[in-house]
Amino acid sequence: MAIKPKILIVEDEISIARGLTDLFIFHGFDVVCEQDGQQGLTTALSNKFDCILLDVMLPSMDGFSVCNAIRTASREQPIVMLTAKSSEEDIINGLTLGADDYIAKPFSVQELVLRVKTILRRTGWHQDKDRLNLGDDITIDSENLTGTVRGEENIFTRREIDILTYLHQHKRPVPRTELLTNVWGYAKPSLIDTRTVDIHIAKLRKKIEVNCKNPQLLVTFRGEGYKLIV
Repeated sequence: MAIKPKILIVEDEISIARGLTDLFIFHGFDVVCEQDGQQGLTTALSNKFDCILLDVMLPSMDGFSVCNAIRTASREQPIVMLTAKSSEEDIINGLTLGADDYIAKPFSVQELVLRVKTILRRTGWHQDKDRLNLGDDITIDSENLTGTVRGEENIFTRREIDILTYLHQHKRPVPRTELLTNVWGYAKPSLIDTRTVDIHIAKLRKKIEVNCKNPQLLVTFRGEGYKLIV
């Protein structure tokens, strides 16, 4: 019997929780569902999940706090935040705390399943090499999600390493939509209103640049995209 991917859904609205549970069971997932933030965190930390769907508004402990606690315990655990459609602040907070992706309510169930499957599929470019060298003074261990930046140890998320690896492999400015397609797996990135790429690039610059306000390694080419200069 094939092993099913295991997903944890933390959602307090009963109708949504039931709908998501049925949806992912239909698509071949082993589903665990919690409706309380604290209980969701306990379940997340005491089991192994291939992905966690995490609502922002939860009783006893909000989704941001849950995300932060999960990310503190595991840098590699895939987390997708479910946010209010109009709340850009929620999106920024979730991504800053380490969520891999977000999807706004009300959402397309087809898009949600696609986004989760894309995360699980992990297109594989980060597996080509365990070590990524960005010049003489930056070395990143893509397996252990750590790096040495000018002699100092730093921690990276899987998504950050995916971005760096993709940019490193493509010796040209890479458009934002291309990153959304090939790193995040969005089917129609031009139709998506998201600051996902911007936020991750800003986080990476803080980690690898001498001066993140005047980047020399991860450079923006206006009208063309981002290029890694090493």
